[in-house]
Amino acid sequence: MTQSTQQTITLANRPKGMPSKEDFKFVESEVPSPKENQILIRTLYLSVDPYMRGRMQDTKSYIAPFELNKVITGGVVAEVVESKSSSFKQGDVVVGNIDWAEYTVVNEKQVRVIDPKVAPITTHLGILGMTGLTAYFGLLDIGKPQEGETVVVSGAAGAVGSVVGQIAKIKGAKVVGIAGSDEKIEYLTKELGFDGAVNYKKESFETDLKNAVPDGVDVYYDNVGGQVTDAVFKLLNMNARIPLCGAISSYNAEGKDFGPRLQSAMIKTSALMKGFTVGNYADRFQEGASDLGQWLQQGKLKYEETIVEGFENTPEAFLDLFKGKNLGKQLVKVADPEYAVL
Repeated sequence: MTQSTQQTITLANRPKGMPSKEDFKFVESEVPSPKENQILIRTLYLSVDPYMRGRMQDTKSYIAPFELNKVITGGVVAEVVESKSSSFKQGDVVVGNIDWAEYTVVNEKQVRVIDPKVAPITTHLGILGMTGLTAYFGLLDIGKPQEGETVVVSGAAGAVGSVVGQIAKIKGAKVVGIAGSDEKIEYLTKELGFDGAVNYKKESFETDLKNAVPDGVDVYYDNVGGQVTDAVFKLLNMNARIPLCGAISSYNAEGKDFGPRLQSAMIKTSALMKGFTVGNYADRFQEGASDLGQWLQQGKLKYEETIVEGFENTPEAFLDLFKGKNLGKQLVKVADPEYAVL
C-alpha cells in the first residue's frame, strides 16, 4: 500500500563556495494522487550530478536555476504505482527528470518506460542515460578522434570521463586519463583499458602528463578546467579539438577563477574549443543510445556506480561529488520496487 505522507528535498539556501547539508531542507508532504493522463511514481534511484551546483546559483545559464524553497529536480528511475494514463500500467519502470521526492505525480509525457531486461535500470541514469550521451556526442561530434591520435580526458574516472575514454579506444585512439587517486588510476588502466593515466594531485603531475603523451594531445575532453586544463594546453598539437563539457574545479569557487590565458595556445595550434551540453543533441538521442547499448552488450563498454543507500543521504551523496569520492556514476538508492519486476 502506498504511504500517505512522503519526504521531498528543497533548496534552502543558495550556497556560497562549497555547499553544505544546511543548503538542503527535507519537507514532509502528502503523497499526491494522479488525475487523467497522469501517473503516480515511486522513486527507486536518483542521480546527483555536478551540473546541479550551477543550478543552485541565481545566474543566467543554459537551464533555469533551482528556486529557493522549491523541490529540486534531477534524473530519477521510478516505478509506476498508480496510473490514469493508457500509456502506463502499474509496475512499469520509468526514467525522467523529475522531483527529488519519494513519490511524484507526472504527466504521461514527462517520463518514458525502460525495459529492466535489457540492462540494469540504473544504467539509464548513467552509461545509457544523460552521462553516456554527454560522453558520446561531445567526443564524437566535437572531438572527432581519429585512429592513432592521442585523447586526454580529465575527470576520467567519473561517469562521463570513463565513457569518453572507452569510446575513444573503440575508435582506435590512444587514451590518457587524468584522475585524483592511485585507486582511480589503476581502475582506468587495468579495468577500462586506458593506455595511461596520471594523478593530478601529485607534485609531479605536469611531468607525468608530459611523459604520458610523448606525441602531444590531439583531443582534450575537459570535465575539470582549472590548473589541470592549464597543464594540458601546453601539450596541444596542431588542429587539436577540445570538447568543453565541465569545469568542476571552479564550481564552488567564491571569487573569480583566474588562470593562464588560453588564446595564445589556441592560435599557435589552430585548436578548436567548443562548449556544449547534452541538450544540444536532443534530436539525436536515439542514435547515441543505440550505439551505447550495442557497445555495452558487446562488452566494449564497462561502467562503475557509486550507490549511496537512503533518500535521507541524498545531500551527502551530492557533496561527495566535489570531494572526489565517487567512482563512475554517483547514485542514491531510495527504495526497492513494490510492483516492478526487475
